[in-house]
Amino acid sequence: MKSYLRRILLAEDSARDVELTIEALGEYNLANEVIVVEDGVEVLDYLYCRGKYEGRVNRPPAVVLLDIKMPRMNGIEVLREIRASEKFRSLPVVMLTSSREERDIVESYDLGINAYVVKPVDFQEFIEAVKALGLFWAVVNEPRPPVGGQV
Repeated sequence: MKSYLRRILLAEDSARDVELTIEALGEYNLANEVIVVEDGVEVLDYLYCRGKYEGRVNRPPAVVLLDIKMPRMNGIEVLREIRASEKFRSLPVVMLTSSREERDIVESYDLGINAYVVKPVDFQEFIEAVKALGLFWAVVNEPRPPVGGQV
């Protein structure tokens, strides 16, 4: 099987947070491509290769970094859909959000989130948190082998 660098799917509607996240990932010189989507509908379109992502090579990302507070479909709704899907049930999903609300944290874990990271307000802490996430999920973590040999 041919090896490839798996993409990181970043679901974030804040242009500033997108810029900071990409900058942080770049500080570790991660060569993984970062695909940025602005809302939950786009996350699902990307995963299911529909809409503007129709025809893309159908490989799951290394990890989905998912914000909770997004337009059209929030992160909790997206997580619910991902975990209900046989195809994406084991896809690593990390909430990277500003929400410290207990109900968001509990519901995320109840739905099978892999990690819940509250975005630090401090710029340097934010950079360090994202660098650690990127390094772990894109480099260190060994993904689950595809079901039935599918990629």
